[in-house]
Amino acid sequence: MEHRIGVFVCHCGTNIAGVVDVKRVAEELASYPGVAFSTDYTYMCSDPGQNLVKDAIKEHKLTGVVVSACSPTLHEATFRRAGVGADLNPYMVEIANIREQCSWVHQEDKPRATEKAIKIIKTMIEKVKQDEALEPIAVPVTKRALVVGGGVAGIQAALDIANSGHEVILVEKEASIGGHMAQLSETFPTLDCSQCILTPKMVDAAQHPRIKLMTYCEVGDVAGYVGNFKIKIKKKAAYVNRDVCTGCGLCSEKCPSKTDSEFEEGLATRKAIYTPFPQAVPNKPVLDAEHCLYMQSGKCGICAKICPVDAVDYTQKDEFVDVEVGAIVVATGYDLYPIINIGEYGGGKIKDVVTSLQFERLLSASGPTSGVVRRPSDGEIPKEVVFLTCVGSRDPEHHKAYCSKICCMYLTKHAMLYKHTVHDGQAYLFYMDVRTGGKGYEEFYQRAAEEDDVLYVRGKVSKLYEEDGKVIVWGVDTLTGQKVEIAADMVVLGLAMEPNAQALELAKKLKIQVNEWGFLSEAHPKLRPVESLAPGFYLAGAAQGPKDIPDAVAQASAAASKVASLFAEKEYHREPIIALVDEDECAGCRVCVSVCPYDAAEFDEEKKVAHIQEAICEGCGACIAACPSGSVTQKNLTDDQLFKMVTAALED
Repeated sequence: MEHRIGVFVCHCGTNIAGVVDVKRVAEELASYPGVAFSTDYTYMCSDPGQNLVKDAIKEHKLTGVVVSACSPTLHEATFRRAGVGADLNPYMVEIANIREQCSWVHQEDKPRATEKAIKIIKTMIEKVKQDEALEPIAVPVTKRALVVGGGVAGIQAALDIANSGHEVILVEKEASIGGHMAQLSETFPTLDCSQCILTPKMVDAAQHPRIKLMTYCEVGDVAGYVGNFKIKIKKKAAYVNRDVCTGCGLCSEKCPSKTDSEFEEGLATRKAIYTPFPQAVPNKPVLDAEHCLYMQSGKCGICAKICPVDAVDYTQKDEFVDVEVGAIVVATGYDLYPIINIGEYGGGKIKDVVTSLQFERLLSASGPTSGVVRRPSDGEIPKEVVFLTCVGSRDPEHHKAYCSKICCMYLTKHAMLYKHTVHDGQAYLFYMDVRTGGKGYEEFYQRAAEEDDVLYVRGKVSKLYEEDGKVIVWGVDTLTGQKVEIAADMVVLGLAMEPNAQALELAKKLKIQVNEWGFLSEAHPKLRPVESLAPGFYLAGAAQGPKDIPDAVAQASAAASKVASLFAEKEYHREPIIALVDEDECAGCRVCVSVCPYDAAEFDEEKKVAHIQEAICEGCGACIAACPSGSVTQKNLTDDQLFKMVTAALED
């Protein structure tokens, strides 16, 4: 077969052309064996650049194309579509990355960068010479979505998917949807009530005809692939028949057993049989077996005796429900960095050093103090309150080098609301940098400092300790260099946001990648911010990284739109660049089965050879590397192709 390869070298403005001599690259490659056309252009990804590719394919009857530009992650799909527009099979279009892998890393040595660019392009020319014209793999799609997590992001995603005409299963591990937003008092920068915004959405989700609400449930086993996931959902034993329960509250009212309330962050108690909070959805109780007198000792049983509809069932067991869905939205939310890890600030042992969520409950009209700010130690109203930002965030000592993004704003809100409640009180806010990256946020910060007299101190507090009923705050004002010592009545810690404790375990089940801090990794930070690298999984809210309510809601709607796009087609077309087993060479050792992270490799008991399930394989190459007989190869990345690419790179 005669090869007629087209080479297109992109300037990428000055990103490439500022380092690589693109004219020389295009000229030298014009004479390379198999190349029929070679040129350069300022922006290949632009409309004129793509038209240049299309016209050259037709005019020069090109059998393959190598676009020398940026990462294929960014624009491979763009140039493949251009190839299709000129009747060229998209898998005969390759990208030679001469930006990230060449110009960006060799800015101090332009001649060598140019030589390296030429070699990179030659390797891709050799690859495209042996590429096959592949066809996408078509798979059917179950048009039902699973949303994991019932916080504001999960609720928004579920509503948007349902409103687009598709069924949704919304799974929440707690007894009620609402997440952390349900705990908040007011929200910045508008100071509107969090419950007023959230509870109507909670009710909408519960009453929507296309949404099946599964609270007090967890995702168990996950199998299948995009369009065809099989999920096992664990319904935890609530010891209450919630289908029969009317939510009258008699059981909770009469229950004699009390324990700390998780919703109130330990500042108040709840009963052993309880509804998390008054506005809970569903507004029906669950029984905490660990603190129930009957479940622990066989005594009491008052809740069962008093229930007018016999809904209490002490024999209830965990159940498992199998569901099939086509897409999964992961909105598992966040936790706060444990206060016990902050030893320099008391490690949770100083009663009047509270977390930001505890202070939210003190500010809330529905909280344990009905909105009156009182010290946990003695119930007195604090006259001097210190707020500390970046507690755990931006702190390598606590393994949290990232910024938690919202702490500056919510602590500013806390200080402002405290001043609105305690007019003669003084609020101090220690900060490293005030970060106000949002609409109206800078104005909100200025309002706190200028109108509400919040005293901002730039510096890091080194130590907190108790003395004579006060919390002594030791720090330094880094603007003046002066030491600062405050005898505070209360200290509020802006603890770092971190992924939900169960998110990492769930990510392993779903085979979703996470970053070094445990947040779910998106496919591309700019162009695919709500998609996982594994198709069919979409990310929403703080599970992907720290974010405020507007960002969480926006990302949830974006994830929902991706699900709706997937469901809009009769079939989903997957990449055909997958592993392939040569049955004549396969020894039947099953090593590929054991190493496949996607469970795509299986063993054919009849033929005694391995087989790759096309609809599941992601082409990661793990099985190819592990196969001792060399019988597994990857389409369009065969051993012969690799050898020729290496030879081209090392020809000198």
